[in-house]
Amino acid sequence: MEITLDKQSKTEGLIKIRLGQSDYQPGVEEKVRTYARKANLKGFRQGKVPTGVIKQMFGKSILVEEVNQLLSNKLSDYIKENKLRIIGEPLPNLEKANALDWESANDLEFEYQVGLVEDFTYDLSPKVKVKVYPIEVTNQVVEETLTDIRQRFGKITHPEISEPGDSLIGDLRSADGSFQRENVIIKTETLSKKYQDFFLNRKPEEEITLAIEEVFDAGTLSKMLGVSEEEAKQLNGEFTFKVISLGRLEPAELNTALFDRVFGKDSVTTEEEFLNKIKETIQQNYQRETDHFLDHEIEDYFITNTKINLPETFLKTWLMQTSKGELTRETIEKEFDAYLRSLKWDLIKNRIAEDNNITVESDEVRARAKELIISQFGGPSVAGQLMDKLDAIADNYLAHENGQHFMRLYNQLRHEKILKLIKEKITLTEKKVSLDEFRKMAEEHKH
Repeated sequence: MEITLDKQSKTEGLIKIRLGQSDYQPGVEEKVRTYARKANLKGFRQGKVPTGVIKQMFGKSILVEEVNQLLSNKLSDYIKENKLRIIGEPLPNLEKANALDWESANDLEFEYQVGLVEDFTYDLSPKVKVKVYPIEVTNQVVEETLTDIRQRFGKITHPEISEPGDSLIGDLRSADGSFQRENVIIKTETLSKKYQDFFLNRKPEEEITLAIEEVFDAGTLSKMLGVSEEEAKQLNGEFTFKVISLGRLEPAELNTALFDRVFGKDSVTTEEEFLNKIKETIQQNYQRETDHFLDHEIEDYFITNTKINLPETFLKTWLMQTSKGELTRETIEKEFDAYLRSLKWDLIKNRIAEDNNITVESDEVRARAKELIISQFGGPSVAGQLMDKLDAIADNYLAHENGQHFMRLYNQLRHEKILKLIKEKITLTEKKVSLDEFRKMAEEHKH
């Protein structure tokens, strides 16, 4: 057997494997004997089929099976022993393989195209500076959140006369009778100031005549009537709206009943504690957004400042051949830059993990699965009820879908450990920003 690597460039190569008859024939003979012992052919007792008959009937398929198995093993061993940093998978030269004469050949030659990752370096030191953008929680944000909470937990009343912000429920019909819809809800707050005033001081049973295309834009009308915007645009002219009832949202009062509904019984007992808890919750939510954005900033820095040469021609071919017809050349070209970016980041993270001995144990994955299950079942309050069942539930979850859940949590934990190490090694500088400033940066950051 002879295996050689022909490096066609720094990132692409050709692995050539030459098999002599002495390499594959012993395996073929063993498989023939195994077939003979198990074969159940008409005219022969089971286990007594002559090997000559087996060779005549199945010789070629046995040879191909043995050679393919031998190639797979030797190719894998060669890559490991020579510490080749390949990317993707070796692509066999199918044209050359299909041209082989399996009936008479003694020496067999195969070729595999491989993509190689050239060695690269990265900087993981305090010299690397990345900004963190904590979002300031202003009094205005707290007040807006408080208003939203009071509205969400408020109650609906049905007054006798409409005021600003009320909703009107009634039946809408066109003057010519071609369109009619019952129980239409007009939310006056969604209308222009002119038409908010138009619906003031209205009472149940009152009939209101209006030019529908003037009062409502197509978007508002489509949501109100449950039709497409195109259908909404076709509605015009004089309509009559008969008021059936009025709806008014009365914000919830700031009392212990509201405190308990929002944060749980007895979590807070005073208005001051309630406002502080709101601010704390907002800060936690903002912190998650800040952390998520920081992760992307770190990713950007390392991708931009780490030079990695990749076998782009090989990768496009590999993606095309392994997609089983699901990807076209046009699709690959369109998404290739995003693919390269993701690939580079994975290579950098893998090298950092390798250089710093970052590992994830199965017990850590199981612990993360338990945390996930507890949160899905309703939080820490149910953990005690699950008791001994939790381990079995976690194991079942991790084994589900052929272990895909296990790998997803494994990769998640590994990613977190790598990012944690990076943040410890580099220099992070803070710059506080408003929510609007943060959202603008996040929008501009999208790839």
